[in-house]
Amino acid sequence: AGRARRVYDPADRRRVIGTVAVASRRHVAAALSGANAAADGWDALGGAARADVLEAAAAEFEADMPALMAVLVREGGKTIADAVAELRETVDCCRYYAMRARTEFAVPDVLPGPTGETNTLALHGRGVFACISPWNFPLAIFTGQVAAALAAGNAVIAKPAEQTTLAAAMATLILHRAGVPGDVLQLLP
Repeated sequence: AGRARRVYDPADRRRVIGTVAVASRRHVAAALSGANAAADGWDALGGAARADVLEAAAAEFEADMPALMAVLVREGGKTIADAVAELRETVDCCRYYAMRARTEFAVPDVLPGPTGETNTLALHGRGVFACISPWNFPLAIFTGQVAAALAAGNAVIAKPAEQTTLAAAMATLILHRAGVPGDVLQLLP
């Protein structure tokens, strides 16, 4: 909850297409606190479990195609063909980072030991990442950078472009439905 702001169709500025609650400093502080507390638990799930969530998100994006296309057209001013392409790229990002989580974050890599010792390399999340997205690809770039950070075991504070907050809100809801905990991914318009 925050100060409400109307979102207008860029093709017809008289048409209100939604409302967004703008984050305050208090919201930012609470989000950072929650994300910091949740980051270690998300990382501890492991790459395979995070990959399962991202694959579920890809399926959710595909299932919600009509609503997502509508918001990309109305809020982002995209053509239908561009909306389809952006949605496909969004799904591809989720699947790509799921694959990377499975291969790079599932089990430690065994490294050669020059003197016979055993060396391993295990990758882990680094904490909380801020993901700031532009207006021109409000779904693909927003979701791509968020999915990359989540795949690597990090919590995310996401700040979408002011022009395309509804698309980012829909993407966030889809990621939450797919299994990303609310404290792990937080949207701060």
